[in-house]
Amino acid sequence: MPFQQGSARVRQRAVLLAGIAVLLAGLVLAVVLASLLTRGEREVRPEMMKWKDRGTTKNLQEVILGRCYSYVMARYPELGDKDCLKIWESLKHAFIYKNPCNITSEDYQPLMELASHPVPCNKSLFWSKTNDLAHRYTKSNQNFLTLEDTLLGYMADRLSWCGDPSAPGINYESCPKRSECETNPSSVFWRMASKMFAEAACGVVQVMLNGSVEAGAFRSSSIFGSIEIFNLNPDKVSEVHIWLMHDIGGPQSESCSGHSVKRLKSILEERNFKITCEDNYRPVQLLQCVHNPDHTDCRLCTNTT
Repeated sequence: MPFQQGSARVRQRAVLLAGIAVLLAGLVLAVVLASLLTRGEREVRPEMMKWKDRGTTKNLQEVILGRCYSYVMARYPELGDKDCLKIWESLKHAFIYKNPCNITSEDYQPLMELASHPVPCNKSLFWSKTNDLAHRYTKSNQNFLTLEDTLLGYMADRLSWCGDPSAPGINYESCPKRSECETNPSSVFWRMASKMFAEAACGVVQVMLNGSVEAGAFRSSSIFGSIEIFNLNPDKVSEVHIWLMHDIGGPQSESCSGHSVKRLKSILEERNFKITCEDNYRPVQLLQCVHNPDHTDCRLCTNTT
């Protein structure tokens, strides 16, 4: 009897040890397999795409939200019902984890609807090659609004963003230039926003062009020349005022009677718009003269005797 009991205990111990050995072997195998899988994932995970333009703006979410809240709470409190969190989520979903050369207008449509708002009549100011001057003017004169003075433009101005199919879904290193692909996140966004801004214009609209550009003040390839001009509504817009500005002390490559301005007038006339054109619109020129008050172009009166 004692011998049989001892034998049973030995067998139990052996079975227990064998079970432990099997369990340990299973654990070791699981660790090895997990290591191999992780290494395999690292080997097959695609690298972030490389492009020629700057990458996504650092802290993009915080910048967009900060600008949105500033716009709807401080600058235009009448737009306080805009949901900035939803606007940010809509922008993010338009490009995150997507190939940045395959962005469509449908990707941005929810954002356009969330952030759109009316633009008062007679206040729309379009521009081409006068970026800095146009925005200095609207900051000093609240009677006019550029696209960048609307909520959409204000949030996105001078920012960059694009996605990537691999994690984390946003490329902070580089984004595609328009020359690499036209359907990149930035180009598609600004084309849609520009189209919407033009469609909203009513009454008298203003266009600020640069008459010191050697290639011509009006360019058919510009956002204004290819999108905005064709989305102005003749039933809503009564007149188009062209302000042809020259750099202070710079070349006067073109006047209101210049070849590219004539082409612009022809397009507008075909669409039944009334047109006026003024060289060096004085209120804007005075703003230019703030930086160059002693230049001959900035003299209020000239001696004609």
